[in-house]
Amino acid sequence: MNSPRELTPDAPLDARTQLPQLEQAVADLLAEAKRQGASAAEAGVSSDSGLSLTVRLGEVETIEHTNDRGLGVTVYFGHRKGAASTSDLSPQAIRETVTAACRIARYTSEDPCHGLADPALLARDYPDLDLYHPWSLAPEEAAEIARRCEDAARQTDPRISNSEGATLNSQSGSFIYGNSHGFVGGYPFSRHSLSCSVIAQEGDSMQRDYWYDSSRLHQTLAAPETIGRIAAERAVARLNGRRLGTRQTPVVFRADIAPGLLRSLTGAIRGHALYRKASFLLDQLGEQLFPDWVQIHERPHLPRGLASAPFDNEGVATRDRDIIRDGVLQGYVLDSYSACRLGMQTTGNAGGVRNLAIDSGEHDLAGLLQEMGSGLLVTEMMGHGLNMVTGDYSRGASGFWVENGEIAYPVEEITVAGNLRDMFRGLVAVGSDNDIPGSVRTGSWLIDGMTVAGE
Repeated sequence: MNSPRELTPDAPLDARTQLPQLEQAVADLLAEAKRQGASAAEAGVSSDSGLSLTVRLGEVETIEHTNDRGLGVTVYFGHRKGAASTSDLSPQAIRETVTAACRIARYTSEDPCHGLADPALLARDYPDLDLYHPWSLAPEEAAEIARRCEDAARQTDPRISNSEGATLNSQSGSFIYGNSHGFVGGYPFSRHSLSCSVIAQEGDSMQRDYWYDSSRLHQTLAAPETIGRIAAERAVARLNGRRLGTRQTPVVFRADIAPGLLRSLTGAIRGHALYRKASFLLDQLGEQLFPDWVQIHERPHLPRGLASAPFDNEGVATRDRDIIRDGVLQGYVLDSYSACRLGMQTTGNAGGVRNLAIDSGEHDLAGLLQEMGSGLLVTEMMGHGLNMVTGDYSRGASGFWVENGEIAYPVEEITVAGNLRDMFRGLVAVGSDNDIPGSVRTGSWLIDGMTVAGE
């Protein structure tokens, strides 16, 4: 065979022009695995570069340039599996990495579900999702943008007493995945973000909050001044928080908090939790989980979507699908291994769920608060109080107490508790305020009743 071709470490990164080099590296990895006796193999190679810069109190605090390359290879000897990875793409490192993976595979026990994805499901022809929009950004320009963001936050209100800084990140790169079924695919990508975190103080009360935006295309990022202003307003609004007495009350999870509830749903229907019988949604396919007006979708082919991908981490073609239709669970979240363990077919979710969305209702956040009347608006969650086996949910929180549909005062040092089954069934409305950053599209959630514990 030909020797593996080395990617020049000091070569300037252009994601599109590096794709052929990465593709060749994958081909070399697969050929080396075959040469060493593997019956099947898969490999991924990535290369990315970027700039991260933080301004704090008007001065540049950190500048970080990244230029990373890496590869991973998984080999199969029948149903025995071994995997290894390296950040060194030299020919010798590629050979040694494959050797390490083969050595592991020879000494592992057989598992009948170990192996490549079904070749009939691979993405032989897939769309361009417009994921690559690099930003030629000099550190001086990045510093000016971050400074504008932080200055806007500090000037919003005299109670902004300190800053944790504004950070601009820009990253672009490319990756290729291939396997011994003859599949080779990849694409370039970019991602840019701007965030700001500030501290507000009034008397003895001190609160921190932040805001951000993220996009494939830097021109669509929110204005630096807007991000800074929102961060400041959020911090100031939390000052002089009170504690609540323990009670049962309706709860609104604000739109930037609600994605965590959707991720809890997908975590509970993930194949690896299901075949281990470690999920409260075991054997719930086709069952009513939400009210019948609820529709939840996966949309992996959204142009420029932050989680868009034409194929999953096994090369399986991704597709639009309904996870919840009319409140009923339509499908699980499976990769090839978990699908095999469950006697099912992969759903193209190796690597996760892509662009999850729930249909919104007619009310914005103010409208949801009016519908709730009196209750709790949650704006921050703390801790990891979810028992995936039982669905019991209990997390530290802060937010605002609402009376007669209007925010009355901030609250802090409280716990919000319930069971996810009841929370899903008790979903009253989803807001139209779904223009939040990120790959999960949802408005605020109004849930009819939960336990709020405080004093």
